[in-house]
Amino acid sequence: MTNYLSTIETEFKRHANPKRAAEQKAYMKDNFEFHGITAPERQEIQKPFLLKQHLPPKKDLEKLVKKLWSKPQREYQMFGQELVNKYSKQLEREDMALLEYMVTHKSWWDTVDYIAANTMGTYFKLYPELRKKYVKKWLASDHIWLQRSALLFQLKYKDELDDELLAYAIKQLLGSKEFFINKAIGWTLRQYSRANPKWVKHFVEDNPSLAHLSKREALRLMK
Repeated sequence: MTNYLSTIETEFKRHANPKRAAEQKAYMKDNFEFHGITAPERQEIQKPFLLKQHLPPKKDLEKLVKKLWSKPQREYQMFGQELVNKYSKQLEREDMALLEYMVTHKSWWDTVDYIAANTMGTYFKLYPELRKKYVKKWLASDHIWLQRSALLFQLKYKDELDDELLAYAIKQLLGSKEFFINKAIGWTLRQYSRANPKWVKHFVEDNPSLAHLSKREALRLMK
C-alpha cells in the first residue's frame, strides 16, 4: 500500500503545473490545493493504478482512501473516488461508512456528485433494502452533502428509479435555500424525465413550493 501511494504521488508531482494549479484553486473558490493536472492528464496518469491486476487488496481500501483524503491536493481525492468505484460491485453492507466519510470530508460537488451517482448508486442496487434507512438518516442530518447524496444516488437509475422514495426525499427538503440542494432536486427530476416525463410533470405541478431553480431544471427536457 505504501509503494502504491508513493508511486501515484511521484507521478502527480512529476506532472505538476503551478500556474494551472493556481487557476484550479481559484475556480474551486480556494477550497483546495492542486497539482495543476487536467482531468484528461490525471486519468492517463492513474490508468495503470486502476487496472484490475494492480488494485490493492480490498481490505486495505479504507486506510488507503483516508490517506488520499488527508492530502491537500485535490487530485488525490479525485483519484481516490475512482479507485473506490473499482470495488463498487464488491461492496459489503458496512462499506457505506467509508462512502459517508468520503462525502462528509473535504466535501464539494466534484467528489460528492461522483460518489453519489456512481458508487452509492451501485451500493444501493446491491442492497436496495437499505435505501430508506440511509435516505432518512441523511435527510435528518442537516448535512447538505449527505442530503444531496440522498437525491443523486438514483441519478442513473432511469426507469428503475424509486419515484416514491425520490418524492419523499424532495418533500423533506422543500423550502431549502441551499443552491446545491435545489439544483440536485431539479437535476434528478430532469434525468428521470427521460424515463418517465409524465410523472415528473405531474410532480412539479403538484408541488408548487418547489424552488424556481428546481422547477426550471426538472422541466428543461420537456420544453
